Amino acid sequence: MNQNLTLAPSNTKSWLTLAFWIFVVAFAGRFVLNDALPYFGLEEEVFGRFWRMKWPLIGHISGGLIALVLGPFQFWAGFRNRYLKVHRWMGRLYLTGILIGTISSVTLALTTGIAVHSTWALALLMLATAWFFTSGMALRFILLRRVNLHKEWMIRSYVVTFAFVIFRWLNGMDWIHEFGKFSEVGPTLIWISWVIPLFFTEIILQWNKK
Repeated sequence: MNQNLTLAPSNTKSWLTLAFWIFVVAFAGRFVLNDALPYFGLEEEVFGRFWRMKWPLIGHISGGLIALVLGPFQFWAGFRNRYLKVHRWMGRLYLTGILIGTISSVTLALTTGIAVHSTWALALLMLATAWFFTSGMALRFILLRRVNLHKEWMIRSYVVTFAFVIFRWLNGMDWIHEFGKFSEVGPTLIWISWVIPLFFTEIILQWNKK
């Protein structure tokens, strides 16, 4: 992943970056339309077993959507350089969304999550922890004016944010559930959704460092 992401293609790397972000936006857009927005109709049949915890779930979805939508703009160098004040305010809103999403995630993990299985609740708690601390580190380094480290942690934060999209995609595959019930495969899917992408992200971030 390029640390100086731009949407102004001038060479092969720029074209690859553009193609990458087009894919990310399209993939996330499908998740937003099919999996996230239906909950805002507040219909009991959509929430299912989450109906009694609908407001924490709405908070979780809302916080995640804020971060998911704002993330690409934060990495767009042309937008960032031209509208620095807007970039900073969007960064604050991005972190606010993650804070709301994290609090809601923990609430859900300790209620409906435990009702499914303790391993499912633990997986949700670990994802929420990773989401909070990768974003917190990004905030810490921008406050210290260490911009390069801030960019790196923002990339990690967005990778964890995107875990929700990857999880929904994996969970929607019928063959996945041939391995067992949701309580058995769900925790594994959560771990796969952020640990593996973050692992490869770290390799890319460190590849050219001396």
